Amino acid sequence: MSNIKLIIEERAANIGNFFVGRLLPFREKRTVGPFAFIDHMGPAHLKEYQNLDVPPHPHIGLSTLTYLFEGSIMHKDSLGTEVEIKPGAVNWMTAGNGIVHSERTPLYLRTSDKVLHGLQIWVALPKDLEQMEPSFSHVEEQDIPHWTENNLSFKLVAGEAFGRKSPVPVYSPMYFIEIKSKTSQKVALGEHLFGESALYILEGNIKSDGTVFESKQILIAKDSKLCEFEIGENTTIYIFGGEAFPEERIIFWNFVATSKELIEDAKTRWEHQTFPKVPGETEFVPLPAPVKF
Repeated sequence: MSNIKLIIEERAANIGNFFVGRLLPFREKRTVGPFAFIDHMGPAHLKEYQNLDVPPHPHIGLSTLTYLFEGSIMHKDSLGTEVEIKPGAVNWMTAGNGIVHSERTPLYLRTSDKVLHGLQIWVALPKDLEQMEPSFSHVEEQDIPHWTENNLSFKLVAGEAFGRKSPVPVYSPMYFIEIKSKTSQKVALGEHLFGESALYILEGNIKSDGTVFESKQILIAKDSKLCEFEIGENTTIYIFGGEAFPEERIIFWNFVATSKELIEDAKTRWEHQTFPKVPGETEFVPLPAPVKF
């Protein structure tokens, strides 16, 4: 019997001057554990006159996880952080009661051809922490736990699994795991996983119960303890999930919250520009057209 509960395909979404492949949320599955949002960026081949420019925009109630495969993004936020995100590093920004940030192509790359490819992820905060003070953490690639086992290459990008713990400061039981294989082989991970679990195929394929699944798909497991499959040659996958929250999460634009009141308050604050500012930035992304709950 298949352990696959749901299959989600990437859907194109426009984030301003850049198209991404949206994976979560999905109408039949809004969250997986604490994971509330996943965008697959690229791979985008940008000319010397094309750049990523996402002006200052706000967040509440979540942590953002930016993980690049290729390219570079300059992150600036209202805490005064200014850091270049490079492949393999983890940018972990916790919005709490409100943070503002911008994402742009670094100055030194703006007049040359470039590639941008990675994942943008939102992890919802537990209800008792959704109004915490904002914070920021940047973890370099060499500090992410990585190991090889049974000809598989593992990285524990965030959370806890396999008796290991990532230095990324998460706020609830979760995991985000990278697995790469050059050869086709069977993989059994059930004993290492917990809560809700999903598998994203970045490149290559996997086979489960005789069915082959290709890249740009998320497979939602019925039971994380039954996570077994055959990974294909030259395949990269991501396993993510964790303990689900008891409360449903409301998502409006860049805001995640357990109540409509918190969403409405954030909308009002952004309309009146009372969120903290990003130093040196004067642009901002306007609030989308009003949506009534």
